[in-house]
Amino acid sequence: MFAISTRISLAAGPALLGLAVSAALAGPCTGPGAPTNTQTRCKTAVIIPGNAIRSFDISWVNPDRAEYYLGDRSNSGIDIIDTHSLMFKRTIGGFVGIVLNGAGAVDNNHSGPDGVTSHGRWLYAGDGNSTLKVIDLNAPKGSEIKDSIPTGGTTRVDEMALTTDGTILLAANNAEDPPFATLFAANGDNQVNTTHILRKITGDPAIIPAGAGLSMEQPAWDPTTKRFYVSVPIIANNPMGCNFDAASGPITCDGGLAVIDPTDGSVMVTTFDSVKNTGIVPLHACGPNGATVGPNDNLLLGCTPANNPANVTTLVINATTKNYANIGNITGSDEVWFNKGDGRYYTGSNRNCKVSGAPCPAAGQQAAVLGVIDGTSVLIETVPQSSGSHSVAADSKRNLIFVPQVAPAAAVGSGGDTTAVGAGICGTTNDDKGTGCVGVYVHRVDHDGDHDDHDDHGHDH
Repeated sequence: MFAISTRISLAAGPALLGLAVSAALAGPCTGPGAPTNTQTRCKTAVIIPGNAIRSFDISWVNPDRAEYYLGDRSNSGIDIIDTHSLMFKRTIGGFVGIVLNGAGAVDNNHSGPDGVTSHGRWLYAGDGNSTLKVIDLNAPKGSEIKDSIPTGGTTRVDEMALTTDGTILLAANNAEDPPFATLFAANGDNQVNTTHILRKITGDPAIIPAGAGLSMEQPAWDPTTKRFYVSVPIIANNPMGCNFDAASGPITCDGGLAVIDPTDGSVMVTTFDSVKNTGIVPLHACGPNGATVGPNDNLLLGCTPANNPANVTTLVINATTKNYANIGNITGSDEVWFNKGDGRYYTGSNRNCKVSGAPCPAAGQQAAVLGVIDGTSVLIETVPQSSGSHSVAADSKRNLIFVPQVAPAAAVGSGGDTTAVGAGICGTTNDDKGTGCVGVYVHRVDHDGDHDDHDDHGHDH
């Protein structure tokens, strides 16, 4: 996967050739992102062909297909990695890619692909032009996109979730003002595409007012309560009289958790109704981006000081009782993932506080980490990642954790890694500034401390 310097002479003896090769190559899994004292170990890195990775968004794993999917804006498509061989397979193109703003930085609101999820042969991905792409993974190369469905907005279709049977999809247009979600009839196990919009769902304007740039973020499906749970980063009057508009000063409002019943026909999510188990639940000390369903009907929410500077913990809330607990020493998460193979939560925490205390320190005192939390909501460890790292997904059958890394800023400019962490995870060559990669971590280790990722150790509960 790594280029060998062309300065090596083919006439050199075997010993000299070996020395030249080792000098030219720096393998993956070195430096701060590959500590030797953690339970979660760096195993390898997968390099994505094409453009160096400057911008990516959400990732997903289908363990039954042994495939990992990444919304790779730098290459305008969905990258697919074989989670068994840990080899790159292909990129499915057809997305808008990176869109730049007037300052030359990545415009997240209009770039794509963004959110991604899958069931069986069907992959669903949001694009920066407010469309949902429906992809048949079994189709011949070049014909994978079977539909591009407009959601009626002008900004990206972002994070999304499917019901267990893959027949209902909820996707959020997080950057619209006001934001909205779209409920789709999805393909389930169908052999042909029949995906179509069922209805648009907005937030109560008294809870998610227009004009302040508020948002809806990652949804998760809970099969126990048969509800979608959607992270809402900031809601009005939580607590009463708080400021929800960044134009008026620092945000002091916390976020909420929108509970949506896909069968009730509602087109607006309003004040929480405990009898119906629908509506927006006000949260305490959490403005969430990520959401994932873990054991015992619990949801882990990725709280972040990017939404409310005072949010310095991570929240776990029970989907049935709405009782909650805060996890200290980890915050700033975007995508979060529960791996049922090892019973652990993994967080893509791009704004974790280096220094404890509220409010969370300024940008220079925040770092990107992979957070590891066990099923009892105890923080196990944090592992350094490249700056901006915010996406994570795990293969439950192989207990492998996939964390994308941007290329160094020296290679891609604004948006690139400003630390040395990503280059260590990805590996570099003497004549290469770095391209970014998908870092692969493994949880299970044997008694000798070596990586132990045999397939028979992964299992579904």
